[in-house]
Amino acid sequence: MKLLFATQNRGKLREVKEILNSSSIEVLSLIGLEDIPEVIEDGDTFEANARKKAVQFYEHFRVPVIADDSGLETEQLLGMPGVISARYSGENATDEKNNEKLLSELSKYPAPHKARFVCSAVYYDGKKFLSAYGHINGQITFESKGTNGFGYDPIFIPDGYNNTMAELPPEKKNSISHRSQAFTKLKSLL
Repeated sequence: MKLLFATQNRGKLREVKEILNSSSIEVLSLIGLEDIPEVIEDGDTFEANARKKAVQFYEHFRVPVIADDSGLETEQLLGMPGVISARYSGENATDEKNNEKLLSELSKYPAPHKARFVCSAVYYDGKKFLSAYGHINGQITFESKGTNGFGYDPIFIPDGYNNTMAELPPEKKNSISHRSQAFTKLKSLL
């Protein structure tokens, strides 16, 4: 089965290929394709954004699509950055700017800074949706560490670990991550 993964994020693509390619599923990439539609992620939930991406990419390419929306929710900031995790610092957001803004906001509160990564993964083939969800709890550290990740990985320490997600070896990160949970569940639904 061939599925188009609706992302241009190389980190996400690598993680999802590792999860799904061990089965009878071949994950196709948007990277290098032309005329890629721009999807405005304006949903109120991770699943709403994932569904929107899946539908728009299916309608454009006419192949079954998998899509996800994921992000970081913090307890002290009442779930923020949440569905705007990738663009938390504004229009020209980068991982570094997003992390800086988050740490600035959290510096107003005492430690620990409880947080969780959340992922909603969706399959759409023009007729039906399949949806799966994953999350991993942890806390935010003010010392950025590690190079094996992207986004908020360098400042997120999962519960039960002493290292950030970005310090964990890729195979360990992929075995415990929110994205791994969601796509492993989606794989079983497929």
